[in-house]
Amino acid sequence: MTLKILIADDHPVVRSGLHALLATAPDFEVVAEAKNGEEAVALAAAHFPDVVLMDLQMPVLDGLAALEQILSTQPAARIIVLTTYDSDADVIPAIKAGAAGYLLKDTPPEALFRAIRSSVEDELTLDTRVAETIARRMADSSRKSLSKREIEILELASQGATNRSIADKLHITEATVKSHFVHIFNKLDVSDRTAAVTVALKQKIIRLK
Repeated sequence: MTLKILIADDHPVVRSGLHALLATAPDFEVVAEAKNGEEAVALAAAHFPDVVLMDLQMPVLDGLAALEQILSTQPAARIIVLTTYDSDADVIPAIKAGAAGYLLKDTPPEALFRAIRSSVEDELTLDTRVAETIARRMADSSRKSLSKREIEILELASQGATNRSIADKLHITEATVKSHFVHIFNKLDVSDRTAAVTVALKQKIIRLK
């Protein structure tokens, strides 16, 4: 059985390298390459690939949104995230959205090949470091989960945004931002913004952009 594969990555060198690598396996056929999430959705609709190798950070439409759109119309497709990011903010949403695997770009070729073949057997494949990220989050029962909005606020704070600029960016009031920070401080057991950002980065709740 030959598996039809779609590569979605905004870097031409990465796409070319993956294409050449996959061509060495007799049971793989690269049917298309996409340079952004929007192209990935369109090419998936045109080629009906068995497996999509999806980068997360892409222009026009990011990988997570593309993943969700493809699976909404092609639930049988297997989408393996292939990225450089292993933070909670990237891993958890992708898995929840239905990713069939989550690998980092320094994954050895043989591990990538195994993940592709396993995905069509409905087996979830996670990079060891990604699995550790998830295990750490699950094991840390003393830390309450931050909401999506709280993570957004922390990410903006990590970029040096003020309460006012955060409020403007998220279309909420400054008082609401302050209220979110109170909840964040309580959940992370810290007393100020700097400590909250430091803890969030250390625990890989957020990442620097």
